[in-house]
Amino acid sequence: MVTIKWEELANRLKQTLGLSHTPIAITFSQEAPVGVPIHDGMVPDPSADGRTGKVTAGCVFWIHSEDRTFTTKADDHFNCSVGSVTHGLKSLGDVMQNEDVQGLLESKWVTSEEAMQLPVVKTQYKYITYGPVSQTSIDPDVILLRLSAFQGMVLHDAFGDMEIVGKPQCHIIPLAKEENQIALSTGCTLSRIRTGMSPTEMTCTIPANRLAEVVEKLEARREANASVASYANADARRFHKQ
Repeated sequence: MVTIKWEELANRLKQTLGLSHTPIAITFSQEAPVGVPIHDGMVPDPSADGRTGKVTAGCVFWIHSEDRTFTTKADDHFNCSVGSVTHGLKSLGDVMQNEDVQGLLESKWVTSEEAMQLPVVKTQYKYITYGPVSQTSIDPDVILLRLSAFQGMVLHDAFGDMEIVGKPQCHIIPLAKEENQIALSTGCTLSRIRTGMSPTEMTCTIPANRLAEVVEKLEARREANASVASYANADARRFHKQ
């Protein structure tokens, strides 16, 4: 069995892309990983339709996990009906009458037809673990990145067949886990407000079993990108001499 050096790959990825944010490991399981603490957030009183959780939406766990590793239970995610569906924790039928879903439909932010087509995690897991890839003690399922537009461009240049999607931001999780796709998200208003992500940021998911492939290809492309940048800078200097 090959032992994957997650810390080394995470460091190489961060250096090659020039990441400002820590690459996050996301792991689905039926048992809580041994030695990993449960997320310590408080659960507020439920909304009128019974929704509550430890955060407003599962994507908030991405932000919390940049500097620590923790495990969440399925119901920690239940305040966001859309995220509960994309993560395979509830079915679309379970949440269609929830006030947050009804609000999205009534505002025409999304149609019921679009909702029906969302990719989802196919197995209903009991736990999801989040934390820096460099600290993971278990093999993750998905690697999540917060990127600038430039970094997204570099990734797309290396993987031209990658998925590029919009709302909801969280459906890039099942695209990576279930379809083995590298997926770039332009984000969504709902997630950006809840996470506090900058307007200049986007997200990307990488199937964990493809991380070494991604790192190696990005490293191989770095020289070509540097060469093109050098040419463009030199060519631009002609125009500054006028």
